[in-house]
Amino acid sequence: MKVFIYILIVIALGLAGYNITLLDFENLLEGNSKTALIGICACLCVIVLMLILLVSKKIEQKSKSIKR
Repeated sequence: MKVFIYILIVIALGLAGYNITLLDFENLLEGNSKTALIGICACLCVIVLMLILLVSKKIEQKSKSIKR
């Protein structure tokens, strides 16, 4: 599970990097730039959620080891 989460984080970083190349800084909210901006936000959300999942898994493992 941990490897899968890291793979998803790397994929999200790659997609965010690709979307950054599509941005037109002159017109951020028009055309392809708007789509790229939405894609960057979505990738950042995925990264944050995966990091939260990793932390929750670590907490779960520690709480199981304390109970035993």
